[in-house]
Amino acid sequence: MVSPKTVNQLSIEELRLPKAMAAMPELTRILAPRIALFTDQLSRVRNLTALTQLVLRHGSGLWRDAVAGFDQQQDNDDRALYWARLKMTRAIRQTPVFASLLPAQQQKLLWQFELLSRGQQDIKFNRKAKKRVLITGFDPFFLDRKITQSNPSGAIALALDGLSLSFDGSSAEIESLILPVRFHDFDQGMVETLLTPYFKNNKIDMLVTISMGREHFDLERFPGLRRSASAPDNLNVYTGASEQAPLLPKLGEKQLTGPEFLEFSLPVAAMQAVSGSYPVNDNRKVQTLDGKITAASLTALQGQVSVEGSGGGYLSNEVSYRSLLLREQYAPLIPVGHIHTPKISGYQAAESKKITIQVKAMISAALAGI
Repeated sequence: MVSPKTVNQLSIEELRLPKAMAAMPELTRILAPRIALFTDQLSRVRNLTALTQLVLRHGSGLWRDAVAGFDQQQDNDDRALYWARLKMTRAIRQTPVFASLLPAQQQKLLWQFELLSRGQQDIKFNRKAKKRVLITGFDPFFLDRKITQSNPSGAIALALDGLSLSFDGSSAEIESLILPVRFHDFDQGMVETLLTPYFKNNKIDMLVTISMGREHFDLERFPGLRRSASAPDNLNVYTGASEQAPLLPKLGEKQLTGPEFLEFSLPVAAMQAVSGSYPVNDNRKVQTLDGKITAASLTALQGQVSVEGSGGGYLSNEVSYRSLLLREQYAPLIPVGHIHTPKISGYQAAESKKITIQVKAMISAALAGI
């Protein structure tokens, strides 16, 4: 659920809107019709039923508009969706009917809007392709450092959503989701809510989680269970974790439980063989309470306490770990793994496009290799 602390007042993310719109006025253009229609209809709602219907309709509608707008603009810019979503959640909070609801009702409505506007109901594997691939990206983050920051992983998700792909004489279809950079949403099970149906019901043939990382592409071989990053999330929340005292994430009211490390199961060699603008590393570096290790195998990490997985100690590592844990529970043969993309500063359309093209080729290579 959305944090109760942010239900009755604007969130830290929403409070950044004036600064963002002053810095990037062009971002208001692409999704302005959806925002305007939603805001107008909100002004006329008189009860919870009508408000719920609007949230459901426009949450899904925002995702569809964002994908269509991304394709039309051809600028590889993921930011319009992020800031439009915040304009719409701000409008929800400022609606009198919403203010009259119980906190649990408010949380439920915002949670539904978040899921829908991140692609939950738009996943439709209906083109009769031989393989079904689900990918996830992330919102922009560290926005107090650079309000114009983009996230290549979000751009990849928007670019590849609904794509039909040919590989090795066969076909695949790709569907996408974009996750928030918020610890509370992860603790409340957003990853599990979005992904469990596809593992449990055998609806996908491969899952690739993606985030922005370091200088090159990293295939994160050994995600770790615990959080240790000292960086804040998009609500400026710190976990209190550190390298000396890594913390267990939550799943609902309980701590997340599982092995200290899990292993990436995508075909690494095939993905590394793809030519592109950046090298592709098989990253086996982790950190435990005993120190830093470059692990030859999962067995080499037995008995260790995780501090950082290959993907670090932040939410990038965590989406990888949680998705692999779901694989272990429901569908242990499905290839699953995390790609860290090269980082960009602010918004760099050309670099973001290069990164997207290379990820698309890596996915094709992975499909041919499974």
